[in-house]
This record gives sequence, C-alpha cells and structure tokens, in this order.
Amino acid sequence: MMKAKDIMTTDVETIRGSATIADAVKKMNDLSLRALIVERRHDQDAYGIITETDIVYQVAAYGKDPKQVRVYEIMTKPCIAVNPDLGVEYVARLFADTGIRRAPVIKDKLLGIISITDILSKSDFAEKPKSVLLEKRIEVAIEEARSICAEKGVTSKDCAAAWDIVEELQAEAAHQKAERFDKTAFDEYCEDNPEAAEARTYDI
Repeated sequence: MMKAKDIMTTDVETIRGSATIADAVKKMNDLSLRALIVERRHDQDAYGIITETDIVYQVAAYGKDPKQVRVYEIMTKPCIAVNPDLGVEYVARLFADTGIRRAPVIKDKLLGIISITDILSKSDFAEKPKSVLLEKRIEVAIEEARSICAEKGVTSKDCAAAWDIVEELQAEAAHQKAERFDKTAFDEYCEDNPEAAEARTYDI
C-alpha cells in the first residue's frame, strides 16, 4: 500500500505569518505554487497554510490592498496535517471529507506537502485499487480458514483465529465502501458448521 510519504512533495515552500499577501502572491507566482505552508513561531506552535483560494476569496474579492493584509489574517491555522505513514486512500478520504485539496505532511517536523494532484499523478490507485486487492485477500483468507478448520477442527483455536482474520479484512473492505455487510463469511461457514461459533466465544 502506498503511503503519503511515498508521493508527497518534499520541497516545501514556507512563508512567515507576518509577511504580506503581496509577498505571498509573488512567491506563489514565481514558483508556480497554489499554497504555502506558514512557518511556526516556535517548536510548540502549529503550522498554518495559505492557499490561492484564500487570497482570491478573502482579499481580491473585497478589493483589499494585498500590501496591507498579512498572511496570518487569512491563513488556516492550525491546518489539517497528514501523517507520513497514512495510506494514500485514507489521505484521499480525508480530503473528500474535509473539502481540502492539499495538506502538510508532518511527523514532529514538516516533511512535505501532499495534494490531490500527487494522488492522481503519483499513486497507484488506478492500477491497484485497494477494493480489488482486499477482495482477493479476503478470498485467499477464506480458503485458508476453511483449510485450517478442516485440518484442526471447527472448534479449535486455530480455526477461530483464522476466521478472525477474515472478518477483519471484511470489516476493512466494508469501511472503505461505507457499507455494512449483513452476513460475514464466518456466518455462512457456520450455516454448515454451527459448532464453529462456540470456538469464537471469547472471555472478556
């Protein structure tokens, strides 16, 4: 599974919160950027972000003088940050749920920035959609579970553990699709092997 750190842009441009919007616009135009990360004032401070949308909607739209408006006045702070180890599909879900288009990648310090463009151009979601990969893993896990149960017995701990793996994978697949499943593979297995359910009754 590709992670944020695999597709992020590591060459991140920053700007001070006290800089003017005119400074930000010049830097963005000179470097062909759509956003700048706003520097922290100290190690315990949060990072901010200012985007071209912020500038257009909050400065240009109201005829404000960009030389008189400071970055800190319109920036988003603290901004939504992404862990470098977050899977790309979860970054995409985060972007979809929040409506943002880019976010800094942070783990103790600023490591990079990731955008929807990075997801489209650098990730392998088109060639290796996770839903397809999960379905294949579920099929294999079901076959393994049935084989283990046939060898060790349907009431064995090994059989129960094998079906735990299947259900974890099915739960992940359902979460990704934002769906609920009415019947798990283990439920179907229990229709022919009702005693198997007893082995998965755990003490709490």
